Amino acid sequence: MTSRFTIFLGAALVLAITPGPGIFYVLARSLRGGRKEGVLSAAGTFLGGLVHVAAAAFGLSAILAASAIAFETVRYAGAAYLIYLGYRMTRSRHEEMNPGEEEASGNTFSQGVLTEVLNPKTALFFLSFIPQFVSIQQGHVAGQFLLLGAISVTLNTCADLVVACFAGPLGSRLKRSAKLRSRQRAGSGAAMIGLGVYVATARNS
Repeated sequence: MTSRFTIFLGAALVLAITPGPGIFYVLARSLRGGRKEGVLSAAGTFLGGLVHVAAAAFGLSAILAASAIAFETVRYAGAAYLIYLGYRMTRSRHEEMNPGEEEASGNTFSQGVLTEVLNPKTALFFLSFIPQFVSIQQGHVAGQFLLLGAISVTLNTCADLVVACFAGPLGSRLKRSAKLRSRQRAGSGAAMIGLGVYVATARNS
């Protein structure tokens, strides 16, 4: 059991530091609103990841794996949401960074939750990766799944927080430079839209 857990930690760590949609999402939000927005995004994706862990542990995510219609519905819903966020970000590229905008960033947490919950590939990842390290002989399969899933999500979030902390300081410069702010918003919005298009067009593998 110890060796199996060690292998799991190693594999989960490698997967966590491998750039993927989650890291790029947090990076885009960090560049838009600074470190605070990046941390809130990471916290949101963390909670969204735990939702998938719980769903997979109790068999709900198996529906996505078995039903092509369910998978496609969730995938396109998630892609549309990302594109919508990117569109809003691009559209506001010339707006001043005022107190109202700072307050609006409070929605970043819930947006992060929705972005992760509406990503069916996260559910399928947990269904394909974690069961390899669950021991039926040990019993409490759902409990093992929850523990391993929580560890995996935590490692992913740690990687996201590192990204947010390094990208965040750039956010303070955006408040002082309208030109830089416009470029970063346009770039981040385009990245978000691109991520949504990728989610919509990527084949399940």
